[in-house]
Amino acid sequence: MAEAENDTPETRMARLILALRSQGVIEPKVLSAIETTNRPMFTQALFRERAFEDSALPIACGQTISQPFVVGLMTQALKIDKRDRVLEIGTGSGYQTTILSKVARLVYTVERYRTLMKEAEGRFKELGLTNVITRFGDGGEGWPEQAPFDRIMVTAAAPGEPKALLSQLKPTGVLVAPIGKGPVQVLRRYTGDGQGGFQIEDLIDVRFVPLLDGVAKEL
Repeated sequence: MAEAENDTPETRMARLILALRSQGVIEPKVLSAIETTNRPMFTQALFRERAFEDSALPIACGQTISQPFVVGLMTQALKIDKRDRVLEIGTGSGYQTTILSKVARLVYTVERYRTLMKEAEGRFKELGLTNVITRFGDGGEGWPEQAPFDRIMVTAAAPGEPKALLSQLKPTGVLVAPIGKGPVQVLRRYTGDGQGGFQIEDLIDVRFVPLLDGVAKEL
């Protein structure tokens, strides 16, 4: 009983941070961003008790809030500087967006589901985030009017090389995305070489919902 009473949100978060460290998420500013973000706020009421688990959870529109380890790893893999402008493809619940907002100068985020976008915008307002700019649209097209970006994160699985998004990177920018058509994809990092080419690194196997064309008509 005493153990249950001591199982506060703070202790549960502390265990989560330790778990992330043990899996290789070690960048202090990334861990701090995760530790200071209230994940239960981004989850559905039905799954709120599981918010401190290191697992993906369902959200509206058949989408998911990513596993904290994957959120941490992708954020760390982008090597974000506090001066960077970051494009995020797939706002979802807004959890990853909030993490990015704490380590970047500006975050531009695109979502194809109007329901998710409105809910996320409400959370951003409640949190007082002033460096997040939202857009309802086709994530696969990026945000050319605001390009080029220092960093781009894609939170849905692209079937192949995301050429349209890579074209919106600065010459030495970094893009991280899950790539693949099957249920398991590879998390791939593209780093611009300054001459129009990219250094490509495969990081880990992941499971993401697919990156779909267009916008959702009813959701």
